Amino acid sequence: MIFFAEAYLSDLVRMNVADRDGALVGRLKDIAVKLGQTFPPVTKIVVSARGKGEPLVLPWGVVRSVSTEAITLNQPMAELQPTQLEEGEVLLEESVLDKQIVDIEGHRVVRVNDLKLGSIQGEVRLVAAGVGTRSLLRRLTLEGLAIRLWSLFGRRPHERLISWEHVHSLDPTSQQLQLDLERGKLKRLNPADLADILGEMNALDRAKVVSSLDEETAAAALEEMDFELQQAVLDSLEDEKAADILDEVNPDDAADLVGDLPRERADQLLELMEPEEASDVKELMKYPDNTAGGLMTPEFVAVPSGMTAQEAIGYLRKAGEEAETIYYCYVVDSSARLVGVFELRDLIVAPPTRAIDEIMAKEVIAVSPDTSHEETAALMARYNLLALPVVDQEKRLLGIVTVDDAIDAVLPTRLKKHLPRVFSR
Repeated sequence: MIFFAEAYLSDLVRMNVADRDGALVGRLKDIAVKLGQTFPPVTKIVVSARGKGEPLVLPWGVVRSVSTEAITLNQPMAELQPTQLEEGEVLLEESVLDKQIVDIEGHRVVRVNDLKLGSIQGEVRLVAAGVGTRSLLRRLTLEGLAIRLWSLFGRRPHERLISWEHVHSLDPTSQQLQLDLERGKLKRLNPADLADILGEMNALDRAKVVSSLDEETAAAALEEMDFELQQAVLDSLEDEKAADILDEVNPDDAADLVGDLPRERADQLLELMEPEEASDVKELMKYPDNTAGGLMTPEFVAVPSGMTAQEAIGYLRKAGEEAETIYYCYVVDSSARLVGVFELRDLIVAPPTRAIDEIMAKEVIAVSPDTSHEETAALMARYNLLALPVVDQEKRLLGIVTVDDAIDAVLPTRLKKHLPRVFSR
């Protein structure tokens, strides 16, 4: 066993490798680790040997010491027995450096600039990934100069490390590592942060991650993505997984996505979706995208006329779970015609026996399904509405347009990401 406290890969590669007698064997080219443990153990070194075309692959066990001058072996050069990499072993510089990892804490994708090795229970292991500026400067052999320059201003560059215990998996054929892809941790992320992380991944890794998520988490993230990225995600998924996610997506968003798919795949996904959700999507697909009908969602709360406030509260407890928003409660007659609207606050403060017909506003601003999205958004802005009902010619309530969907429809794409989401599932 050699003494080894800690070292960075960038400090070790290209270091001289000497045999037991001090003769130069070559320069260190790479280091291999064995995957499968929380902190993968170092198992091999790869040496660019003098006078030999092919690098020497040597077991880590032949290393006697590691110092600032050289890596010294415990055997003479003539007795060295080259070996080969085995299944599960990965070369750090070749397969890990410059790959990307998902930084759950920072809600972003970062690049691996360096790798830290350390001694754990007498074994040399891979313990962390360096992802900050200092790691990059060290790798470029500029760390010393940078520290001197920073010291002139009374500062010191921060070493930003991500412990290897958080790295969930490593596929050497992939362009990306995946950090902490545990369902519980991903589910706790804000959907917008998760969407940003997925958007920075390459297509293959994004598909793997989305496939590993539960449908509700995946749907929430999907709703926060740009339309083009939403389409890319759906295109990368198996039909059954895509259909399960679409079941959880707001029907208006699902209709937009399915409507842009090739007819054959759209029909296949609709067939695999739950009947009720598929029916909603099919109904919404009848309307052009640039109309109120194309923007509306059928997930709203409507209570029958004639109820008391107490009865309406009981009704909302049962019906409200499927609604996109219950900031407004709409009142309909026995023919499903819209006859009034009230805010949830009005219902809460009303006496239990008071009829909702007495607290509702009877003059309801509404639009038809073929109203343009510009006119719909203008009405919502003019009257400060969070949602706008959509009714047919007989005043039957078909759905509602929420303010965030109206804004999405009329604002340039570059501005949409800067706006807060008014509604959340």
